[in-house]
Amino acid sequence: MRRIVVVGASAAGLAAAETLRREGYDGTLTLVGDEPLAPYDRPPLSKQILAAEWEPDRLVLRTSDALAALDLDLRLGVASTGLEPAARTVELADGSALPYDGLLIATGVRPRRLPGEGAHVLRTPDDALTLRKRLTPGRRLVVVGAGFLGAEAAAVAWRLGCEVTLLEPAPVPLAHAVGMEVGTVLTNAHLERGVNLRCGVTVTEVTEDGVRLADGEVIEADEVLVAIGSLPNTEWLTGSGLTVGDGVVCDEYCKAAPNVYAAGDVARWYNPLFGTSMRIEHRTTAAEQGMAAARNLLRPEAGKPFAPVPYFWSDQYDMKMQAYGYLRGHDEVALVEGDLSERKFVAAYRTGDRVTGALAVGMPPKAIRPWRQAIATRAAWHDSVRTTVTAVES
Repeated sequence: MRRIVVVGASAAGLAAAETLRREGYDGTLTLVGDEPLAPYDRPPLSKQILAAEWEPDRLVLRTSDALAALDLDLRLGVASTGLEPAARTVELADGSALPYDGLLIATGVRPRRLPGEGAHVLRTPDDALTLRKRLTPGRRLVVVGAGFLGAEAAAVAWRLGCEVTLLEPAPVPLAHAVGMEVGTVLTNAHLERGVNLRCGVTVTEVTEDGVRLADGEVIEADEVLVAIGSLPNTEWLTGSGLTVGDGVVCDEYCKAAPNVYAAGDVARWYNPLFGTSMRIEHRTTAAEQGMAAARNLLRPEAGKPFAPVPYFWSDQYDMKMQAYGYLRGHDEVALVEGDLSERKFVAAYRTGDRVTGALAVGMPPKAIRPWRQAIATRAAWHDSVRTTVTAVES
């Protein structure tokens, strides 16, 4: 294998390139990115960048010297437009074609949008800088979507003195992941600060004056931020023969086809630890998967399944949230430490007969770390969660 192409100059793509060099690969290594920027970190966009606590130069993941040391054929600002697995070539928007012996796909995701013009999204530094210029005291901001991104942006805008309306179709924020009781805790955090959180409403379009709801009501706003999830960047793979279904479909080794692997937000892979396919849009998983996919691409005969305990964090107002595991589709939630009303607690999540997730709010990292081990070892629920805890949902 003398020619490896990594498509996607993201956290996952960068981790893959670094791993290939670290593992001894000394052939041609091409890193393709559709943005003109060197690999950068995205989580601070909705926090430190939007709040004007950081400038974009702090987002850079590696210095120019560190990138140069990787001896990359770096192709930034050019999108991938097609893949020919039989010929082993990646087609680029500038008309060139890159031959490869091994390919790693890390093209990430893009924001979902609503009909209408003028709404903001948060995916790039320019997105964050454009919105932050508009978040002056007294401005009316409507945020569509109370997931992690929308809630973080709403918290920043509130702190900057904006009048914030947060719209969410679910009965509470993050109901599908954290459950109703914990979602109610998040609800109260918004309401206590005067954020106009409206759940159970559907936004159908962005208008000149704000947004329109499904019942016809128009909510006026000076600015609108749409944070309703993402779409995997897989269109360029049409006709390639790769299986695509809410991401590039991979096996437990992150393999999508012979000599083709995927990593990061775009990859839907089978996680044997949980016995299900998943696509995780979290920074830590992206880097870990980039490393794992690179090793398996380089030495498939010694490949190891990628079976992580996913981890994510979120900062909202004065709340620090941390979670391990796979919380979606859980059967039960139990309070194992702390108090929900004080927004200082650890909750454990059950799927079937085992612990599959844990979430901490306002607690030190050491409070949740033992639960990571319980998830990783497939600990039985009744062995881990004692009868003295409070069941908050079942």
